[in-house]
Formats: sequence, C-alpha cells, structure tokens
Amino acid sequence: MLLGPGEPSAVTLVNGEADSRLVLVCEHASRRIPRALGTLGLSESELERHIAWDIGARAVAERMAHRLGAPLFVQNYSRLVCDCNRNTTARDFIPDVSERTAIPGNRGLSESDIAQRVDEIFTPFHAAIAAHMDALTARRGDAVFVTVHSFTPVFKDIERPWHVGVLFNRDRLFSPLAVELLRAQGGLAVGVNEPYVMSDETDYTVPVHGEARGVPSVEFEIRNDLVRTAAGQEDWADRLSRVVEAAIARMDAMGAQPAKDAR
Repeated sequence: MLLGPGEPSAVTLVNGEADSRLVLVCEHASRRIPRALGTLGLSESELERHIAWDIGARAVAERMAHRLGAPLFVQNYSRLVCDCNRNTTARDFIPDVSERTAIPGNRGLSESDIAQRVDEIFTPFHAAIAAHMDALTARRGDAVFVTVHSFTPVFKDIERPWHVGVLFNRDRLFSPLAVELLRAQGGLAVGVNEPYVMSDETDYTVPVHGEARGVPSVEFEIRNDLVRTAAGQEDWADRLSRVVEAAIARMDAMGAQPAKDAR
C-alpha cells in the first residue's frame, strides 16, 4: 500500500451536493506526498515551489465552486508523486527531473512502484470524475467542464508575460468566448494556449473527461504570483466566475448544442 492510515484519499469532492451543469477540477491542488515516499529526496523549500503543485489554484477553484454552485474535484497529492493531468504512459507522468530539479525519489522505480501510484492516486481520482460526468451527461446534455491551474512567471529563465492563459484543443465555442470575455475586462495579458498548447499528448483531464464527451471544456492557467495571497485568490475567482457565467449565458443565447463526440 502507498497510502497509509489517516492519509487522505486521492480525491476530495468540494460542494458535492451541488446540482449543476458545470464541473470544476483542480488536478495540481496539493504538494502533499504520501508518508511512505518521505520527501522524494527534496527539501521543504523545493516542495513549496511550482514543481510540486499549482500555487493558489485550489483556493481559486474552491471559491469558484461556491460562487458558481458547482462541484469541484480536488486531487490531494503532489504532481511529483504522479501527474494526474498526464497519461500514465507519458514521460513526465512521474518525473525524475522537474524544470531543472532532480527528483531522487522518482529514480529507478520498479513496475510495482509505478503501479501503486497509478492504482491509489491516478485511477481513483479520474474514476470519480468519470462517474460524475457519465451521470451528468446521461441526465442532461449541456454539461460544461472547467479545470483550474496556475503557472510559474519564469520557466527555465524564460519570462511568461501572460496574466492568464486559456487552454483548449477541440472546443471552438466556450473557450474562445472565455478569451473574448477576459480580454474585455481590460488590463490583462491573455494567452491563447499559453503558456503551453493543449493536446492529447500533453494533457489528460480535459481531453478525456470533457472533449471525448463533446462537452464545452476549458483549462484556465493563472500566473501564480497573482494568486499567492487571499486577496489575489478572491480577485481571480471572481474574474473567472464572471467569465464562466457569461460564456455559458452566451452559449445558451446562441442555442449551441453539445457535440455527441468531439473525437
């Protein structure tokens, strides 16, 4: 067993009683590491960095869930244990180097070591989302899927000027509306598929749970220096909640119909 007595399960459902077409997810919400893995050979200061989690993302996502009356699925372990926004076969699913930092505890893993992380963290997290999405789309055909992330202002010495990125792949309605609405707020540098491009190879959650069901889907990436404080988290939760509400209202006004399958 990887997770011991008293350790949280892989997933926490926030606002689970909400009956909403909107579903929120935060895959990189925590820097927690299972006790059995120690610190993966890293110092406390390293585990506070972006390499371990998306700083501020959970706080923003929780505020959005309560403002929008939507359920939120939170992943409770560091992406250094396994990255729940990657396919299990991806090279960086369990990284032995993140940015330029070696992760000693991820080197020389056996097949059973990897399987433990898949079975106890990745699989239950995504199974919970899948079960909810299956039930929701069976009950109603107008679900909307949103994930909340944050990104570091500098990556390998390259500055990232955007305040927020809107990431999408197959979605051609909801995500472009979100871009338009964010830009209309003024004073924001809004990246489209920045700081990276979404694809089936680089991402898992939106392609599998949203796009494969033909559901309008978007990933928001907030620059993490903007959401390190409670005030910043409140501000961005308010901004993104207003964008999501307005984008959904516009889709409804347009009479947009969800695709049966976007793949």
